Amino acid sequence: MDIQIQAISKGEEEVLHHLMQFYIYEFTKYMSSIRIQDNGRFDRFNLDVYWTDQNHHAYFVRIDGLLAGFILMQSQTEEEPNSIEEFFIMRGYEGKGIGSNVAEQIFAMFPGKWYVQQSEKNERARAFWRNIISKCTKRNFEERFDERNCSIQEFIIQEI
Repeated sequence: MDIQIQAISKGEEEVLHHLMQFYIYEFTKYMSSIRIQDNGRFDRFNLDVYWTDQNHHAYFVRIDGLLAGFILMQSQTEEEPNSIEEFFIMRGYEGKGIGSNVAEQIFAMFPGKWYVQQSEKNERARAFWRNIISKCTKRNFEERFDERNCSIQEFIIQEI
């Protein structure tokens, strides 16, 4: 299985918006505030920052050349650590180690300080991130909860 992380260009933004519909749908089970619009679609994310700010990055995940997910992230600045903003692997690829592989590749691409958070009710995401971060840092990370009870892991990825 060939797992690729491919930078998304501005010209591919519409493809990303289409893929994000599946991602947003997954969140309806955790967030009752998400509503589908009369046109049968969820609201679009404002993705402008990914085409205008050098510290914001959008990637497609491809498996054997086929779209399988995406990652939206912010790379480290003097004020902020690297952070995963959105991470999605399509359900048909779950349980095959693809998400872990992709997370490890992203961490290796951006060594340094990291910040990853998961919503309060998404226990599957919490377990996934705790597991992969623990593996990548040899259990050297801190976890805290914010005022909304979101789980936040903070850690450092060493340069290879």
